[in-house]
Amino acid sequence: MRWLSIAAAIASISVVGMAIGLGVPLLSVILETRGYSATMIGANTAIAGIASIVAAPFATPLAARFGVVPLMLAMILAGGLAFVGFYFVPYFWMWFPLRAILHFALTVLFILSEFWISTSAPAHRRGLILGIYATVLSLGFAFGPWLFAQIGSAGFAPFGIAFGLIALAAIPVSLAWRESPDIAGSAHGSSGGFARYIWLVPTATAAVLVFGAVETGGFALFPVYGARIGYPEADAALLLTAVGLGNVLLQIPLGLVSDRMRDRRILLALCAFVGLIGVLALPFVAGNWRMSAAILFVWGGVVAGLYTVGLAHLGSRLSGRDLASANAAFVFCYGIGMLIGPQAIGIGMDIAGPNGFAWTLALFFAAYLALAAVRLAGIAGRRQNPTAEPRH
Repeated sequence: MRWLSIAAAIASISVVGMAIGLGVPLLSVILETRGYSATMIGANTAIAGIASIVAAPFATPLAARFGVVPLMLAMILAGGLAFVGFYFVPYFWMWFPLRAILHFALTVLFILSEFWISTSAPAHRRGLILGIYATVLSLGFAFGPWLFAQIGSAGFAPFGIAFGLIALAAIPVSLAWRESPDIAGSAHGSSGGFARYIWLVPTATAAVLVFGAVETGGFALFPVYGARIGYPEADAALLLTAVGLGNVLLQIPLGLVSDRMRDRRILLALCAFVGLIGVLALPFVAGNWRMSAAILFVWGGVVAGLYTVGLAHLGSRLSGRDLASANAAFVFCYGIGMLIGPQAIGIGMDIAGPNGFAWTLALFFAAYLALAAVRLAGIAGRRQNPTAEPRH
């Protein structure tokens, strides 16, 4: 167990998570107070998803050329300076390239941190370590909005604090420089380009696409769903808190379970099945807040396992540069999910009313379960025919 490497990667990305948790509401509130429309605020925010998708294919080649730690330090500097830039630039159009730089840098940091964690954790403890990572990161994301509530949006202070948090990430990364992972080696060769890594471990990349769609779309439109079924704004917000608590508390147990499983794809399918049952139950308990909160607590934690267990599955199948490229494909698919989830759920609610929220989420889980069934059936077939070429 390479604890220094693991601690460095988790600590660095967690303080970045705090900065994101602080920065996202901060920037939206500032634009709102300056009189910009919700459409323009949304357009500026959408640059984050586009930048993440663009950044993912570049992370591994850049790290292979310059080294993991030097690239992480460069991204920390670029992200910090871009964030401070929001305070100083005089024109709104300048926020678009700044948002692109910020989220390009953050995406590369996430990819390399997750690669570092996966390569540093032993195979029999990878799920546990990634569960700890997901828990600490969730706490970081939760701490950011709390910090924003304390300091407000006025003046340079929130920008300076966010810059300081991002800069703090450089300390653990620098301390573990000598233990940074080797990204040059490749088990499968470098031909085929970035796109092939999306299909190399499809059970994991599809899982994170579904999670990105469900998490982003669900969080964005749940307040609308809550209002349409008659919940006061505060009660709907508390239901989202139940989802977040489940996310924080259930990742380590899920990681431990995944370490005991011979094939993590089975656990990924079980997470999706719980997700499907949970959203199908929502319309039937909509009038009972406590029952809804209990379901969403379990649902939120288990569905987040699509990300945690998916990462562990990548680490168990690949190594070296292949693992780094697959991590990049993993984040790329998450970004795709972020783009399609809110649109699909919004259309579903326009067509089918409030229950369209649950039905659309159910479609995502059902599609994933169909893929998982095909992959698991392939496993059974290969066991009956051992001479067949193995797949991931």
